[in-house]
Amino acid sequence: MNNTSNQILIHNAHIYGPTRDWYPGWLLTDGEKISLIGAGTPPDFPQEAITRKMDAGGRIVLPGFMDVHAHGAMGHEAMDASIDGLQSMAQFYAKHGVTSFLPTTWAASGEAIEKVVNVVTRIMGPVPNGATILGAHLEGPYLNPDRSGAQDIKLIRHADRSEAMKFLESGIVRLITLAPEFPENEWLIVECVRRGITASMGHTAADYDQVKKAVQLGVTHVTHTYNAMTGLSHREPGTVGAVITFPEIICELIADNIHVHPAAQKVLIRAKSPAGIILVTDCTRGTGMPEGEYPIDNRTITIKDGIARLPDGTIAGSILTMERALKNAMAAGGLTLSEAWPMSSLNAARNLGLSSQKGSIEVGKDADLVLLNDELDVQMTIAGGIVIFEK
Repeated sequence: MNNTSNQILIHNAHIYGPTRDWYPGWLLTDGEKISLIGAGTPPDFPQEAITRKMDAGGRIVLPGFMDVHAHGAMGHEAMDASIDGLQSMAQFYAKHGVTSFLPTTWAASGEAIEKVVNVVTRIMGPVPNGATILGAHLEGPYLNPDRSGAQDIKLIRHADRSEAMKFLESGIVRLITLAPEFPENEWLIVECVRRGITASMGHTAADYDQVKKAVQLGVTHVTHTYNAMTGLSHREPGTVGAVITFPEIICELIADNIHVHPAAQKVLIRAKSPAGIILVTDCTRGTGMPEGEYPIDNRTITIKDGIARLPDGTIAGSILTMERALKNAMAAGGLTLSEAWPMSSLNAARNLGLSSQKGSIEVGKDADLVLLNDELDVQMTIAGGIVIFEK
């Protein structure tokens, strides 16, 4: 044990691991990593070795939440390309148990997206009192205008090689959402696979055969399942029916009970199992803010009764937080916490290729943890062995 490191001992906790629970259990961090986990009462470590000792009072300890689809919060959005804005977002997310996230773009001009990529490159990594920025999620602009959702249809286009390669060569893009049904976008799927970037289908009208081809090319992810894609029919499975049938595909789910009805959440959970689902927020600028009007590119979103909408009534992102997403998905699917928690962390880590470092409570992994009460309200968030939020 390294006596010079920041070491936190949490004991009298209900710790959820990937293969078992510890209750009562204890956990010791050493610097950025989890160094020891055990059941019952912890050993008598030398007092000078422990920076902080916490009695969890029987509360729950989960891996810190990972949000791979987060546009904004507290009046800021990724598209602002502002370091201060991204820091404010990261600090807000930390209050809701998020230890790492991907700032997510909209369809925009190449110049606007490049500005975001450049800012994320500068700030990527741990944020003081905030969640760690893992890289960027480009949600578009290579989408299907017929399934634009809240995206600006005028800014949607096919994947131009010279433009898209600038984004990829930044080295910070971890996830790209595109419409795979356009032959002009197929090269980008192949290039993402070659570079270890996760390719996702979204804002798409892909039919079953087009989804099958996308999977063969290397798509492993689907963006906000059900939303902005063709639905399931008994003669034409549509995008939704197709992604449910391919085990290679993991499905994002916005479990706010607005984007997706709880019964439809239950269908998806039963079809894919919790191992096939990643909970996301798709949260926007007005998250954590009073109801009212907020800008999105050159348009306006109105937040009223917990729903964000464009003037024409289109739902435009959410004001969801990750702990609420977990609660809602558990209720919709009739899941226990043991069954549900990987949807909030481990599944995302696996699909981004980060599960050797993040996503579960195991010795040697990053000390990214969230302490919750029995109602799953966040009491404390720890990222990289540092307390970034405490209620």
